[in-house]
Amino acid sequence: MKELKVVELYKTFGDKTLFDRISFLIHEKDRIGLIGVNGTGKSSLLTILAGKDSGDGDISAIDKASDYRIGYLAQGQNFSNDLLVLDAVFQGNNPLMQTVREYEKALLELSNANNSETQRKFTLAEEAMNKQDAWTADSEAKAILNKLGIDTLDKKIGELSGGQIKRVALAQVLIDAPDLLLLDEPTNHLDYDAIQWLENYLKNYTGALLMVTHDRYFLDRVTNRIFELSFGNLYEYQGNYEAYLVEKAERDRIAIEQEGKRKQLYKQELAWMRAGAKARTTKQQARINRFEDLKDNLHQVNNDDQLEMNIATTRLGKKVLELKQASYSINGKTILDHFDLLIQTKERLGITGKNGAGKSTLLNILAERVPLNDGLIEIGETVRLAYYTQQNETLDPNKRMIAYLQEAAEEVTQRDGSHISVAEILERFLFPRFMHGTLIGKLSGGEKRRLYLLKLLIQQPNVLLLDEPTNDLDIATLTVLEDYLRDFSGAVITVSHDRYFLDKVAEKLLIFEGNGLIISYFGSVVDYLNQQTLVKDDKIIKTKPQPKERKKKLSYNEQKEWETIEDDIAFLEDKIVELTEAMNHQGDDFTKLQALQKEIDQSEQLLEEKMMRWEYLSEIVEDS
Repeated sequence: MKELKVVELYKTFGDKTLFDRISFLIHEKDRIGLIGVNGTGKSSLLTILAGKDSGDGDISAIDKASDYRIGYLAQGQNFSNDLLVLDAVFQGNNPLMQTVREYEKALLELSNANNSETQRKFTLAEEAMNKQDAWTADSEAKAILNKLGIDTLDKKIGELSGGQIKRVALAQVLIDAPDLLLLDEPTNHLDYDAIQWLENYLKNYTGALLMVTHDRYFLDRVTNRIFELSFGNLYEYQGNYEAYLVEKAERDRIAIEQEGKRKQLYKQELAWMRAGAKARTTKQQARINRFEDLKDNLHQVNNDDQLEMNIATTRLGKKVLELKQASYSINGKTILDHFDLLIQTKERLGITGKNGAGKSTLLNILAERVPLNDGLIEIGETVRLAYYTQQNETLDPNKRMIAYLQEAAEEVTQRDGSHISVAEILERFLFPRFMHGTLIGKLSGGEKRRLYLLKLLIQQPNVLLLDEPTNDLDIATLTVLEDYLRDFSGAVITVSHDRYFLDKVAEKLLIFEGNGLIISYFGSVVDYLNQQTLVKDDKIIKTKPQPKERKKKLSYNEQKEWETIEDDIAFLEDKIVELTEAMNHQGDDFTKLQALQKEIDQSEQLLEEKMMRWEYLSEIVEDS
């Protein structure tokens, strides 16, 4: 059984100790989730295990077999823009995959130019495939590419979007099938079908897995161990994310209880010290030493989850945001097509759907950063909007954290009307006092995102636009953000693919299907996805061909049916399009939306029945 052992790993970053001599063991078939507040070193640990960095000191802290292979998916990719997708996905160090790559490359060249040289290369590649029996590996690789939505191998990396490049990198590490998979946010840029497929793939993976992810549903369904990084230490928990929450709560309870006892002992020792010891015997000196130790170690209970955002909001009137007959297209692609949307006070709207369908564009339109091609946008007079974009505002690396926040406010008003200083709000947001003078340039990427979010919130907005917040924030921050949004008195509009986050935050969904088609849905993402799965399964069952005796000729009634059935199908297809368009323009009229959805369901069922009848009748007509 192959294993990887880490012994006494020590690593510092500036004034911060990332790993204070941590040790752990990764077994075969371990499914480990790595969690911790941004800045605690999650990505740093992955880079060290991947051999991209090392701990402090001369002695290696990592022990593994010489043939132990590690695959690493980083958050950012560094493929050459001129590299073909084919070469990128098969560039791992697995000899079998190198054979598959040469075969696929020869096949691609043969399809582009069929001549004696390409035929010779293809023959040699095919012989190598036969010799190594690599056909199963080739099929599995193509299945991975298909599930991740990579449908072309002859494009250059430079022609792909950032999301497509991330999927290529994910495909590469999965296809290489290493002994240990290190995955940093693997669900970013994946749609729901791909995430579900990846869940099942990783649960059945034969090697070991260590991953960082903000997707708590994904974490819960895949993992069997949890590693938590906290203030330089690593804590291990057996089980999935739910089991971790139970054990974590118990550990915190015990720590707080022990801290209470230590404080009581400290008070007793303090009273003795103040009374003064006349004779410094050995025994009394021991008490003095213990007192000093207690004093030094007081307040050492650190809890990552105690992020608190009790920040007040400004008053918001009844009118918030409204789009009327809004249309927008770019580069020939329709984003909005005569779209109506009404945002009211305390709105909780989640926006999700296909990549590239225009979700972020809608936020930019609502923030008036992108003008409509046609239609109107109306914004209430009392609206005070904060927009958490996928990219930070430009942060001056030479500015200190506390100065950056003081640009927005010197103090923060809480919901109860009291005021706290910027230094206090930084501490509540897990930036300890010694960090307040830290230059922004020395912060981790996640810490910068947390600081950016905090600056937006202390400006007391009453409308929040959040664009994929879960891509950059750690689970602890997300948990507190979700609680904050629950009590937030204004409107929240968020774009996200994170099912857990949307289920906790959103009460209504807009699902972007592409080409201007936007579906409104009242309920959770999980309910919507389950409903879509049932519809797909039902269609498969209904359309499954059944063996039956062929008729030689249409009956009289069937002949009449055959003459009109194509017109009936066209009518139903047009009707479904019209009903869907009507749904997009209904805004918040829930009763009307339900009636339209019911009519669409009935029309789709009737259309399926007509299509099945058409297939049946057409076979008879062709045979007669």
